[in-house]
Amino acid sequence: MKSFNEIYEKIKGSDRQRVIAVAAAEDEPVLKAVAKAKELGLCNAVLVGDEEKILSLLSELSLENTFKIIGEKNPAKAAKIAANLVREGECDILMKGLVDTKSLLRAVLDKETGLATGNLISHIAAFEVPGYDRMLFVTDAAMNTYPGLKEKVGILTNAVSFVKSLGVETPKVAGICAVEVVNEAMQATVDAAMLSKMNDRGQIKGCIVDGPLALDNALSVEAAEHKGIKSPVAGHADILLMPNIESGNVLYKALTYTTESKSGGVLLGAKAPVVVTSRADSFESKVNSIAMAVLNA
Repeated sequence: MKSFNEIYEKIKGSDRQRVIAVAAAEDEPVLKAVAKAKELGLCNAVLVGDEEKILSLLSELSLENTFKIIGEKNPAKAAKIAANLVREGECDILMKGLVDTKSLLRAVLDKETGLATGNLISHIAAFEVPGYDRMLFVTDAAMNTYPGLKEKVGILTNAVSFVKSLGVETPKVAGICAVEVVNEAMQATVDAAMLSKMNDRGQIKGCIVDGPLALDNALSVEAAEHKGIKSPVAGHADILLMPNIESGNVLYKALTYTTESKSGGVLLGAKAPVVVTSRADSFESKVNSIAMAVLNA
């Protein structure tokens, strides 16, 4: 998988059109992205929210009203309705509109109407970086703050399943740390080494895991060779498993604001992918996020 265009083309070749349930859809950036996704043939959508405001926005944006609308003025209730639409199979993906993330996650985790599976919920971001021969996947930059080993297994498992669904047969996972040697004073290096050994023994399947690896030798063959690191992952990593939310968030924003990268991101671990974009995310990133979720669904 090298680009978002490949994701778009795979979706267009699908026999079935996926449907997104948008929670509190009275949100201009989200409506623009959903309308563009439909125009590109990526998906359709059901808009749940304040019907009067949704119709007004569609008119202001000169967007044709071809969507099914379910009226609910309370954002938290709209989130529950949207999540239940996905739970019942009427929609395939949940997307956040003008509702706070806590309310959306509460709807996702509701045992009666939500999408809970018992698995850890985690975030994955995809980057199409100029000059790279593959897409890079960063996890977790938005959801889990300081994951321990158990949580990292969950984050890794979600990420591997997702990346495989995009067409990467055996993802290479780098446990990113500040250094590439185990140091008991740096817990992230111990966790990375344990994840690597768990992969060796078949406890983590469907991928190749190595770590600890510093970012340079995870991405650069030259840097790995210079440090004498011999690993199928070093210099070839698909998934960058970050040690905590701070390092993940910094890398995410560094790639976003200092490079010409294209990006997108989704939440994983529920019964269906959940698109939770930030208001700071670009229009293109929002559409890319929808595409990622559609192909995964």
